[in-house]
Amino acid sequence: MSVLEADVEAGGALETDEIQARIDAAAAAGGGRVVVGPGVHRTGALRLRSHVELHVEAGAVLQFVPDPSLYPLVDARWEGAPATIHQPCLWASGAEDVSITGSGTIDGAGDPWWDAYRAGTLEHPRPTLVGLHGCRRVVVRDVALRRSPAWTVHPLLCEDVSIRDVSILNPPDSPNTDGIDPESCRNVRISGCHVDVGDDCIVLKAGTEETADRVACENVTVVGCTLVHGHGGVVIGSEMSGDVRNVVVADCVFQGTDRGIRLKTRRGRGGTIEDVRVSNVVMDDVGCPFVVNEHYFCGPGGREPVVSDRAAQPVGEGTPTIRRVHLAHVSARRVRAAAAFVLGLAERPVAELSLDDVSVSFADDPEPFVPAMAEGVEASVRRGVVLVGCEDVRLRDVRLVGCEGSPLALERASGVRVFDCTADGKPLSDAELSVI
Repeated sequence: MSVLEADVEAGGALETDEIQARIDAAAAAGGGRVVVGPGVHRTGALRLRSHVELHVEAGAVLQFVPDPSLYPLVDARWEGAPATIHQPCLWASGAEDVSITGSGTIDGAGDPWWDAYRAGTLEHPRPTLVGLHGCRRVVVRDVALRRSPAWTVHPLLCEDVSIRDVSILNPPDSPNTDGIDPESCRNVRISGCHVDVGDDCIVLKAGTEETADRVACENVTVVGCTLVHGHGGVVIGSEMSGDVRNVVVADCVFQGTDRGIRLKTRRGRGGTIEDVRVSNVVMDDVGCPFVVNEHYFCGPGGREPVVSDRAAQPVGEGTPTIRRVHLAHVSARRVRAAAAFVLGLAERPVAELSLDDVSVSFADDPEPFVPAMAEGVEASVRRGVVLVGCEDVRLRDVRLVGCEGSPLALERASGVRVFDCTADGKPLSDAELSVI
């Protein structure tokens, strides 16, 4: 076991070489544990190795100095497309049995990176805080992750990933500082994490149409997490060209997120999102608890006319598919915009969707909020369940309190079945449904 003592002087010398040497020595010996002791340790990018555990002790701060020269360029993905980026602060590539543990803090010192991004002065994309590329048997446990320059934890093309009891905190105005972003990974377990960030909290991705090798993100569980202030609590997409499937979200609390469960994609992406089950989730002060958006306009190509067109387009490889999505035992209070908002494609509607035992109550005096980031979707308050471009939908025991207007609004929606649903305690009837 290698133990690193802190430089006690504020703004002390960089310890990059010393820390990296200890990691490399442990790997050369067949594996081991490198311990970062109490105090502040200033460093540049570090590369993790197979069979090595980086353990950040309680009272220790591993602080990454925001100097681009300390983060060499590497080939990876950026927002789902191949790109040359600054090496992640903590990086592993093609490794196995990689661990980051401990009760200490890993600080990305992201403020200057965010300023440079806003000013447009960066030649290459910012480093992520933890980037794990093409790895097997990965563990991130117990650590506090702070001020990430970009996405915080980004496993890419990894298998057997465990992220548990991790605390992630990035300021609400920090750009693109997602919490945990498994991309094209298999067998991922995220549990007991607290995520409070400036973008989506937990996001499952599978590359864009620009990615040559389409690899699915599959077999993912998100259990027992608290997700705070992000644009979305648990999100799939919009980079999902390689497919996202077999996803379970259970026993979580969403607090103050813009959206709760959020699925987003658009024409041209292709790929399939399927077999998603959400259960036992409590939401408070959310804009919209459940959003499916197949006209998502953010990112390159998002403003092309074909993305926003509500008319049916020819079906091809670029037509995304969303099916078999089920929510059960969900309660949401102080909701602002709508109980649920689904915006599917005319040529391939969202299919096999169910809401079962879902309770939604609205904020007393909500600020208008845009439920889905798509052309033509306006800010709203206190809308019920809005279904556009859907087929084979089942609503059972959905209870709405404080809804204004029709509790269920339909457009291009077929096979919608309603069982034991109420609005302000009154049973819904066909006469109370509206077509928009």
